[in-house]
Amino acid sequence: MKKITALSGYTDEDGNTIESPSVFDENIDITIRGKNNRIVIDENARIKKLKLVMDCDNGTLVIGPSRKKPMEMNIRVGEDATVKIGANVTTTSMPLISAVEGVTVSIGDDVMIASQNQFRADDGHPIFDVATGKRVNPAKDITIGNHVWIGAKATLLGGAKIGDGSVIGFGSIVTKRIPNNVIAVGTPAKVVRKNIAWERPHLSYAAPPYKPDASTVKKSEKYWNETVDIDEKSALTTRRTLVDRVMGKFGFKRI
Repeated sequence: MKKITALSGYTDEDGNTIESPSVFDENIDITIRGKNNRIVIDENARIKKLKLVMDCDNGTLVIGPSRKKPMEMNIRVGEDATVKIGANVTTTSMPLISAVEGVTVSIGDDVMIASQNQFRADDGHPIFDVATGKRVNPAKDITIGNHVWIGAKATLLGGAKIGDGSVIGFGSIVTKRIPNNVIAVGTPAKVVRKNIAWERPHLSYAAPPYKPDASTVKKSEKYWNETVDIDEKSALTTRRTLVDRVMGKFGFKRI
C-alpha cells in the first residue's frame, strides 16, 4: 500500500503513475493498493482538497482545468474503473464519488455541485439472487453532461445520465436518464419542468440584487436550448438508422 500526500510527477515499481505538471501538496490524501493505476491532473487544475483511494488495478482518475474556485473531492476508484472530471467543475463541500468494476463516472464541463452530494456507480457490496446466485446490483456508469447544476443532498446512482443544462433538485435521487435543459426532482428524480436554463450568479451576493429576467445575467448562450425528450431522441435515431439501412441496400450513403 502506498500513501501519497502530494500531486506531482510520480511513478512506482507497481506501475502506478501521477501526471501533474503543477504541484498540489496541501490536503492531499491518496491511498493506492493496486497496480497500474493512473492519475492525470491538468496543469491548470484547482484543487483545495482531495481524498482518493485506488483499491485495485488499472484505475484512472482525470481532473481537468479550472478558472473557478478550487474544488474538493472524495473519490474511490476500483478495478478497471475511471473517474473523469471536466473543466471548471465547482463544489460547495466534498462530494463522494465511487466507481468500481470497470465502470466510468464522467462529469462534464462547468458543472456546479452543491453540498452533501454522492455519485455512486456501485452499491459498495454485492447482492445476489438466491435461486440463481447471479448478481442483481451490477455497477453502472454515471454520466453528467455540461453545465449541470446538482442541488444540495442530491445523489446519483448507477445508470444516471443527465443532459446538458439541466438542474437536479434538492435531495433528489437520480437513477436513470434525464434529458437536457430540465428541472428534475424527487426520489426517484422526475422531470417537473422543461425548456429551462440556469446561470451561476448568486441571488444574494452577485449584483443586481433582483434578477427578474435574463437581462440581469450574462447568458451561457450554448446551453440555452429547448429540451429534446428522450423518446424524441430515440425515435430520431431509429428513423435515421432505418433510412441508412435502406440507402445502404441501394449503395447510397448519408452525406
